[in-house]
Amino acid sequence: MNDCLFCKIVAGQIPSKKVYEDEHTFAFEDIDPKAPTHVLIIPKEHVVDLKNATHKDAEIIGRCHLAAAEIARERKIEDGYRTILNVGPKSGQSVFHLHVHLLGGRDLHWPPG
Repeated sequence: MNDCLFCKIVAGQIPSKKVYEDEHTFAFEDIDPKAPTHVLIIPKEHVVDLKNATHKDAEIIGRCHLAAAEIARERKIEDGYRTILNVGPKSGQSVFHLHVHLLGGRDLHWPPG
């Protein structure tokens, strides 16, 4: 998608602090981190959000979470981290390209938000 910020990051048109990449996903540091580890994991293919995803997107959504688990292992935060999918403006989603937030490196309390 031509006007999507995250599609431009994947294409290398906008710089990011890449932390992980595979055939299907791309991960980079959040520019406004909410925890010592705050990484965004995105599918390379444009998917707007979870509510607009279809059954054909199930694999890529799973791959994003598996990439988050790999990054958590690399950063040695397996004792506690959170993955979050914000869906829609009321949840705080501001870029409409599905992305998983990986938060960790500190105690995460419940309830969130």
